[in-house]
Amino acid sequence: MGVRDRMPEWLRTSTLGGDGAARVRRLIGGAGLHTVCREAACPNQGRCFDKGTATFLILGDTCTRRCAYCAVRKASGPLPPPDPGEPGRVAGSVRELGLSYAVVTSVTRDDLPDGGASAFADTIREIRSQCPGTRVEVLTPDFGGDAASLSLVAEARPDVFNHNIETVERLFPMLRPGASYRASLEVLSRFRAMAPGIPTKSGMMLGLGETAADTRDALAGLRDAGVSILTLGQYLMPGRDHHPVDRFVTPAEFDGWKAEALAAGFQAVASGPLVRSSFDAAASFESLSGRSCPGGRS
Repeated sequence: MGVRDRMPEWLRTSTLGGDGAARVRRLIGGAGLHTVCREAACPNQGRCFDKGTATFLILGDTCTRRCAYCAVRKASGPLPPPDPGEPGRVAGSVRELGLSYAVVTSVTRDDLPDGGASAFADTIREIRSQCPGTRVEVLTPDFGGDAASLSLVAEARPDVFNHNIETVERLFPMLRPGASYRASLEVLSRFRAMAPGIPTKSGMMLGLGETAADTRDALAGLRDAGVSILTLGQYLMPGRDHHPVDRFVTPAEFDGWKAEALAAGFQAVASGPLVRSSFDAAASFESLSGRSCPGGRS
């Protein structure tokens, strides 16, 4: 049995959860919504659902790209247009769950003229309307590098703007066909220029075959782009047709990367084997100087 077939003890976790998780699944399913927690097979799903939290996945459950690491369904034909009622249902679920901090992401929709940016903007505004005081973090695709699409999100004023680079530059062509490492950095730096008061965030998976030098180069690129919040987690192979795990990064190594990232100037860093983009997102936001979330779940 090789390293790809062994699951270290520190990665073993329950994905189902208990009664609290079942309630979240019923509420979201009843609203006709999706979560990245389920669609991307997040290992923290049970824990987060039990706490009454979830990361909403808008614009459907099918992606127009074919990233080699991702469990989300890939498009095999034309996709339906955005559901105009979805932003309101997301906001209603945020209200029902009593969230003080909501995270909204999407599949990539290269088939849409604005890449789905208007759906993000509408969802932010609906949450603000139905849930005054709730903080909203968005995790967006690259919108094909279109500045006008990005500006739609900036004008809606999320509390945190997140766009993940996911991996290092050397591995991008193999793992993220249809995407560009430099374009992703440009999305982050351009958003920061459009909305300088809004923190920007990005994340990477480790264990895909990157070297330490690759990772340091990526961290430097993110800092140059003005990113202040960073997440680092272990890549886990979601199925046999996906890119294999190169190695399992130890908790001690993740601690070392956290220390290095903080020393490099990142203001908030979540780094660990089970860390994901929205992992304890409210805590990362609150760790930024002078920021806090109202009472409620997050």
